[in-house]
Amino acid sequence: MLYVQVLVAVAVGIGVGHFFPATGASLKPLADIFIRLVKLVVAPIVFCTVVHGIASAGDLRRLGRVGIKTLVYFEVVSTLALAIGLLVVNQFRPGDGFHANPASLDAKAVAATKTYAVQSHALNTVDFALNIVPTTFLEAFVKGEILQVLFLAVLTACALNAMGEGGASLLRGVESLSRFFFAVMGLVVRVAPLGAFGAMGFTVGTQGFASLGHLVKLMACFYGTAAIFVVVVLGSIASFAGFSLPRLLAYLREELLLVLGTSSSETALPGLLRKLEAIGCPRRTVGLVVPTGYSFNLDGTNIYLTMAAVFLAQATDTPLDLKAQLALLGVAMLSSKGASGVTGSGFVVLAATLNVVPGIPVESIALLVGIDRFMSECRALVNLVGNAVATVVIARWEGEVTPETLRARLAVPRAAG
Repeated sequence: MLYVQVLVAVAVGIGVGHFFPATGASLKPLADIFIRLVKLVVAPIVFCTVVHGIASAGDLRRLGRVGIKTLVYFEVVSTLALAIGLLVVNQFRPGDGFHANPASLDAKAVAATKTYAVQSHALNTVDFALNIVPTTFLEAFVKGEILQVLFLAVLTACALNAMGEGGASLLRGVESLSRFFFAVMGLVVRVAPLGAFGAMGFTVGTQGFASLGHLVKLMACFYGTAAIFVVVVLGSIASFAGFSLPRLLAYLREELLLVLGTSSSETALPGLLRKLEAIGCPRRTVGLVVPTGYSFNLDGTNIYLTMAAVFLAQATDTPLDLKAQLALLGVAMLSSKGASGVTGSGFVVLAATLNVVPGIPVESIALLVGIDRFMSECRALVNLVGNAVATVVIARWEGEVTPETLRARLAVPRAAG
């Protein structure tokens, strides 16, 4: 089975990277090729899924109601993630005693942070709004901008809906295209073990375990906080909505292992869409909630943002009072929404967040470069789980799937195909 193959590939990749670092470092092309193959079909799959889901729904007023519920849910849960990260990093204070001097940091790492700082200046409300609308219809697909693809999909679906019977043949064409791209993804996913092997071999081979040093405590706090968020917050939400989170996680085990191996939640997007439909969530809800969540519901990234920002303040001996931390939380609530699809988005958003806190040098982000790969795996996993839970919850609120149906289908993971 695929998940077993990916798990074995991850373990072998770690072993190769640890015992043969040079060989591990040379495996990066395997991961890069696999991620490129996935990104090749992600945008078309999202477009076709959203168009078909909305256009076949019929009642656009219902769509608006579901959209509002979805955004409210995203904002509440995202704020909880930010606040929990802030509480934990203040309680355990992993940066205390670091006494980092930005002037003594690695020159290459500091140079890299300048790029993130420049990109962060673009994360304002006006530019974010402009970035949603592509200059041409094909630009979104060329660049792979999921938020732009989502905008075009909603626009197209509304147009097909307005055409009535005239749009029926086009809608059938979209459904056929969707099946085609899922078939392509089925072929691509067969090489997932190679991608996971290359990614883990490269990560361990170049970073190693010894490089973690003083940053181990931050990683432990981050992983612990993420686990608490998933188990307590998302687990409680799932229980309230009438389904079991552990069963959902077991059902999505292949996608979770794929994300773990590649450190990218995008690699699991097509499989996530298919499996959520298989347990009873309607395509129109799945097609709206999941792609939107990839831009607006990044729980793992939110936890990382507040923890990393306060950690850097502690590490550089920068005092942060309550007012500054609340300002940081407020900015993170907005900036985390604007970096979808941006290369190195975690650092870009972090740079934007640090700009509102006087005294914390942006160059201090260089401290996190060495461990970012390890933390990105956890961020991506939590993001995926958060969006899966959100989709099922919205479907339950809308009465589109019953607890009995969920219990029956989640009890048999192989039902998804």
